[in-house]
Amino acid sequence: MAVPTVDPQRYPQQLEAKRRRIVEQFARFQPPTLEVYPSPPSHYRQRCEFRLWHEGEDLYYAMFESDPDNSGKQVPVRLDHYPIASRRINALMPALREALLDNSILRQRLFQVEFLTTLSGEALITLIYHRLLDEAWEDEARLLQQRLGAMIIGRSRKQRVVLERDHVWEQLSVDDHEFVYQQVENSFTQPNAEICRSMLSWAREVTRGSQDSDLVEFYCGNGNFTVALAENFRRVVATEISRISVASARINLEANGIDNARVERMSAEEFSAALKGEKQGRRVERLALSEHDFSTVLVDPPRAGLDEQSCEQLSEYPRIVYISCNPDTLVENLAHLDKTHDIARLALFDQFPFTSHCECGVLLARRAGS
Repeated sequence: MAVPTVDPQRYPQQLEAKRRRIVEQFARFQPPTLEVYPSPPSHYRQRCEFRLWHEGEDLYYAMFESDPDNSGKQVPVRLDHYPIASRRINALMPALREALLDNSILRQRLFQVEFLTTLSGEALITLIYHRLLDEAWEDEARLLQQRLGAMIIGRSRKQRVVLERDHVWEQLSVDDHEFVYQQVENSFTQPNAEICRSMLSWAREVTRGSQDSDLVEFYCGNGNFTVALAENFRRVVATEISRISVASARINLEANGIDNARVERMSAEEFSAALKGEKQGRRVERLALSEHDFSTVLVDPPRAGLDEQSCEQLSEYPRIVYISCNPDTLVENLAHLDKTHDIARLALFDQFPFTSHCECGVLLARRAGS
């Protein structure tokens, strides 16, 4: 895959190309007018990872793309700056490289660097090694942390050294609300914070008027949507399979003062079985599912989308909010959901400018008699 080339002057054209693609791709479902949410044309990614490439005494950040002379071979592309990344990352890149060039302890067998930043400027840098990290490394890393004004984590095989903390705190302004999110290193978070704000605002809008019913959310991650949507519902039950994400989601609910939502570590399949009375246990008892009226389900699956059984489970809910990072698998899933539901809203969120990827949001409403 080629390293994206950022050209802000071309952004309107590439966004229009995506709009046309989505309109054509979804036309058979007869959706309403597509809503389009543009990204900032540069400096939109709050997290990035780079290989650290060593050439003699020099080292530099690198990504890989196909060799034009040998399609089966990947070649490193030197990156001294990265316009896709946040301004904070771009400021840290040369400062970190300069510090590493002068420090044999920190650069020894360092092969990857990961940056995680926030809109408010918090930054966490993970340095990943092919060697054991000792006290000498930790002493130098603490000095580096002070020099850069950014938190440092060191990783190697079966080792993780956290000098200060393993997360940043993102603050997102959405519809005159201020939501805060703990975002943990090496776990999934939305990379484009401005588009994340648009997605949360859209999801809040399409679910308004639901205070007398309940929401169930699958693949909730760190509670990104859970936190923002809780006030629209009487109660929210969210599920997630990642232990780290579940812990983070619970922290985020508490940090935002939300007391009508709970997060449980279970799969969508387990939850559906619990709803049907086919699964028992303490977690199921705590949920008190018989007391809920789930009018709405929100699903934000991985790129592979949902299997046929999961689509059948979704079709049982009156209203479906489907957030998709892959329009191709979304179309496949809609072929099943279209049997019982109509598309009431369709949105394009340009999460990844200057690539072929985009995010979509769909609100589905069950047809009468289905």
